[in-house]
Amino acid sequence: MTSLTRDVFGKLENGSAVERFCLQTDSIKVEVISFGCIITCLETKDRYGEFADIVLGFDNLEGYTNKHPYFGAVVGRVANRIAKGQFTVDGKNYNLAINNGPNSIHGGLKGFDKVIWTPELIQNGVQFSYTSADGEEGYPGELKVWVTYTVVDKKLTINYRAQSSKTTPINLTNHSYFNLAGQGSNNIYDHEVSIMAENYLPVDETMIPTGEIASVGGTCFDLRKPVKLGEQINKFSVDGFDHNFCLVETKELRNCARVYHPLSGRVLSVSTTQPGVQFYTANFLDGSLKGKNGAVYPKHSAFCLETQAWPDAVNKAKFPSCLLYPGEEYNHTTCFEFSIL
Repeated sequence: MTSLTRDVFGKLENGSAVERFCLQTDSIKVEVISFGCIITCLETKDRYGEFADIVLGFDNLEGYTNKHPYFGAVVGRVANRIAKGQFTVDGKNYNLAINNGPNSIHGGLKGFDKVIWTPELIQNGVQFSYTSADGEEGYPGELKVWVTYTVVDKKLTINYRAQSSKTTPINLTNHSYFNLAGQGSNNIYDHEVSIMAENYLPVDETMIPTGEIASVGGTCFDLRKPVKLGEQINKFSVDGFDHNFCLVETKELRNCARVYHPLSGRVLSVSTTQPGVQFYTANFLDGSLKGKNGAVYPKHSAFCLETQAWPDAVNKAKFPSCLLYPGEEYNHTTCFEFSIL
């Protein structure tokens, strides 16, 4: 049985209230707010039955309205990077805000992470809706979006739906930063990670895919069998991960990743209908942000598993298409299931 409660998390400068929704079972507790559909808290049990919050974030709304690395947010209209902030659809050129080196990232200057969504309570969860105006952040078409969070037993399920009045690129994901030892823990080097992908996307110096679809074999990206993260980073002398792993295309949910923390016994299993998952090891955190309970978040203190379309797909004809056409519906689901070993 899932219990649902709602309260006011805070107010924006214009006086608009931001609501918080708590979805709780005997096994997990998820708190999500109407600003950016942000997951502000996700508590699960360890093998001793003790709950801990395993996602990074802030204690108050101000932390989320200030600049931060998308902690817990739904990002869009297009998550990840678009090369030089440019693309062409239906013969028309579009230019986006440049907000990540020479590229555009995560929807622009005011993406879906920075708007208030309209909530509606449903069975076992909450559905948020938002209408993105034609031309918002440079994207074509009026886009109606619904993001639904449900919690049942040990599983958090996120469903994304959208409809557009014009052909538009779309790529929605949740950008939660996990640490299965508990948020505020210093690093994730003792986490054991596996990603069920035969291929990954190499990137250039600005983190844009080169267009090559490369085998993970013999590289640091071979995570088909579990590896301890710190050992993998050291073995291959890499700075960390911030890459798309290519999944088998299917409309059905299938497992794509698993993370195990031996000390706590916590296991996170991820399944999705998306064609890719961006594995990111918080390489750009630097300890400058004060998080929940005064925690600081240094480099490699969390990981993200962002299920999504492939980065810069709108400019790569050989990548799975990220275009949504009028009269069609974008519909993807990702499940985060928590267990204990």
